[in-house]
Amino acid sequence: MSTLKFCRECDNILHPKEDRERRILLYVCGNCDHQEEADDYCVYKCELNHSNGEHNQILQDVAVDPTLPRTRSVRCAVCNHPEAVFFKAAAEGEEGMALFFVCCNPSCGHRWRD
Repeated sequence: MSTLKFCRECDNILHPKEDRERRILLYVCGNCDHQEEADDYCVYKCELNHSNGEHNQILQDVAVDPTLPRTRSVRCAVCNHPEAVFFKAAAEGEEGMALFFVCCNPSCGHRWRD
C-alpha cells in the first residue's frame, strides 16, 4: 500500500519523481536536495467500496459512458434494442472475469452477462 514519505533532513513530504536516465522512481524533497530511491513503485492507490444500491446505479450509468465499447451484434432480451455497452469485470461469487452487457436504451437499462 502506498504511504506518505517524509524527508529525513527537513521532515517535509517527499514527492515521486521519475529518473528517466536510470529508469527508476525517486522520492524527492521540494524543500532541500534530499532524494531517495523508491522501494515500492505504487505511488497512488484508490479503493472503491460500494453498497449494492450504488453498484446498481453504476451499472445503469455505464450505458451513457462514451469511453466504453459498444456493440450492435446483440439485442436486449427485454426491449429488443440493437445496441449495448460491454465490459469485463469480476463476477460476484466467482473467480475470473465475465463479459457484461448493458442495454443502451435509456428507458430500459437491462443488464446481462455472456
